[in-house]
Amino acid sequence: MSTRFPFTAVVGQQDLQLALLLNAVAPNIGGVLVRGEKGTAKSTAVRALAALLPEVEVVAGCRFSCDPASPDPTCPDGPHTVESAEARAARMVELPVGASEDRLVGALDIERALAEGVKAFEPGLLAAANRGILYVDEVNLLHDHLVDVLLDAAAMGASYVEREGVSVRHAARFLLVGTMNPEEGELRPQLLDRFGLTVEVAASREPDQRVEVVRRRLAYDDDPAGFAARWADEESAVRQRIVAARELLPKVRLGDGALKQIAATCAAFEVDGMRADIVMARTATALAAWDGRSDVLAEDVRQAALLALPHRRRRNPFDAPGLDEDKLDQTLEESAGDDDDPDPGPDGPGGGGQPSPSPEEGPQGGDAGAQPEAGEDGEPQPSAGGAGEQAPARAAEPFRTKALTVPGVGAGAAGRRSRARTERGRTTGALRPRGALTKLHLAATVRAAAPHQRARGRSGPGLVLRRDDLRQAAREGREGNLVLFVVDASGSMAARQRMSAVKGAVLSLLLDAYQRRDKVGLVTFRGSAAEVALPPTSSVDAAAARLESLPTGGRTPLAAGLLKAHDVLRVERLRDPSRRALLVVVTDGRATGGPEPVALAGRAARLFGAESVASVVVDCESGPVRLGLAGRLAEELGGTAVTLEELRADAIAGLVRDVRGTTSRRAA
Repeated sequence: MSTRFPFTAVVGQQDLQLALLLNAVAPNIGGVLVRGEKGTAKSTAVRALAALLPEVEVVAGCRFSCDPASPDPTCPDGPHTVESAEARAARMVELPVGASEDRLVGALDIERALAEGVKAFEPGLLAAANRGILYVDEVNLLHDHLVDVLLDAAAMGASYVEREGVSVRHAARFLLVGTMNPEEGELRPQLLDRFGLTVEVAASREPDQRVEVVRRRLAYDDDPAGFAARWADEESAVRQRIVAARELLPKVRLGDGALKQIAATCAAFEVDGMRADIVMARTATALAAWDGRSDVLAEDVRQAALLALPHRRRRNPFDAPGLDEDKLDQTLEESAGDDDDPDPGPDGPGGGGQPSPSPEEGPQGGDAGAQPEAGEDGEPQPSAGGAGEQAPARAAEPFRTKALTVPGVGAGAAGRRSRARTERGRTTGALRPRGALTKLHLAATVRAAAPHQRARGRSGPGLVLRRDDLRQAAREGREGNLVLFVVDASGSMAARQRMSAVKGAVLSLLLDAYQRRDKVGLVTFRGSAAEVALPPTSSVDAAAARLESLPTGGRTPLAAGLLKAHDVLRVERLRDPSRRALLVVVTDGRATGGPEPVALAGRAARLFGAESVASVVVDCESGPVRLGLAGRLAEELGGTAVTLEELRADAIAGLVRDVRGTTSRRAA
């Protein structure tokens, strides 16, 4: 077994280490979600924690690690006797991103269950992690239904497996740790809330600290065992401190004053539900025990808030997680009833930070929406930044849109946009399993086996089954698509109000893509060329950030934008052939620059039509005289056109039918 990097040797990640240790002291806190850029020791710290956990007493031979002091009466390996106890190290079980539901929760032997009525159960990773650590690297890339199962088990302390009337239950109490890189996509807010604590990690910008990180890593790589031996005393001290804190934890008193501060803090930051209050109370208690105290202090409540509330503050996927520490200090002071110094001043709690800017202000407190004045033709005048380029316009308020779907039935990654053949959803038929049976179609299996019962010599009540009799349930659900936005950022789109409305519309579609579990990409075109502003990614908030800073101005190379989008889709088709694409072109339809720009744009658009790519053109043309160029572009693409006004949910009812109908006519 390889020697793990020592937990105490990790440099500069005190918040991460504290959150992990608090969960080691009080696992009922609910685990830790570690968010941060790549290369910040997230996985290293989590894997190192397992070596610090005290040994656990288990029933010998029990696959579910039952506690001999209070064995689970429903354990599939039970009933147990106290005499069969043994001690072993706490386990750390890793859940791979590509794991199936059967691998996570376990699987029943369907053949034996139907033929013999026997609950032959093969435990999954939840059983292996019982009374240990379950680690999910890149938890944001895990399929949603697996995250649901995982968090339900963590909350209930048990795992339930239900298959065709056969039920198995076993204990599943573990310390849940997830790590993620926000650049690769976010977790849903309701799933974020299920993690007890969250920590933001980033690489240090201090040269001395970075030097120490490199020095320790090189020393570990040269001699792992020797490096670990040099940190053995520190590791032992932390291990003993965990044991002492666990023993002290039941004696820690959480007074009414601390409870009032917890409640006031959660109310002040408008977190949903009561889970935050409970997690803060448990965290503050664990902090007191970790420091060897039997009373919870205001400093414990403050630290608990910093760990338990930031990820519960998000209202939409474009909000950055975080907590206003000035507001936190003020709330704690007011709820404590200390009126001796109502105004702490610039040197008081929080370090005299400035108040957060209002939604109407930019990061420096100015008007973020301020743009150059428009000239007589309604177009903004060039800024000082460069010829023909205007400062980015601020996006208008997003609105709710109806679903744009890709026609037909796909087989892509699970999501919520278009119809697809999936492992979860409504049953539409039965088929022979190609590999391991995962979803039994009971009626079809019985029908396949029934004609052969006499020939197989059936004499009892059980059904005589063969492998060839088993039928897999064919199910239809929803898939996530690749929504590729092609946005016109030329001078004809640069009028302040128009570009603000355009960004608001794209932001609305991005929010819809987030809710439907899509990948998104962003191609922009202006001046003389097009560029991929954001390669296809699951990080919708990254797309929103690129959109917000999008400059405008110059000519309209529409053909270049379409050709760039065609290249993006071609590459993505090779990377992920099962994920279908939806092209969303946001433009007024004009094409300028170069010889025959309109004809060239038409030829580029027909490439998508020939490949049956589902497409929608958002017509941004405005004014009393409209040329209808966006509508012609939609015809060339083989898609449909919709105005900005029609994009809203109450005006888009026929859009999906239009997309499907156009595609059907093209196929015919």
